[in-house]
Amino acid sequence: MFNVSLYIDPATTSYIISIASAVIVGFLAVIGIFWNKLKRLFKKKGTEEEAKVEDKFKASENDEDEVVKAEDLLDD
Repeated sequence: MFNVSLYIDPATTSYIISIASAVIVGFLAVIGIFWNKLKRLFKKKGTEEEAKVEDKFKASENDEDEVVKAEDLLDD
């Protein structure tokens, strides 16, 4: 009865592919964020190393002239 032909332009195809990939990357980012929050929730709290690192960061927040370097954090 009806003779219908569909034509999808190559530009339309690349647009659809980019939309699909953006949705997938966004979904994976949301999963990663919630996974890290869950890991932090169940992670054992109060270890000595974490306390030392937190103390160094708190000290650097109070004293803006002091810069905390990676070597300072790794020395302990």
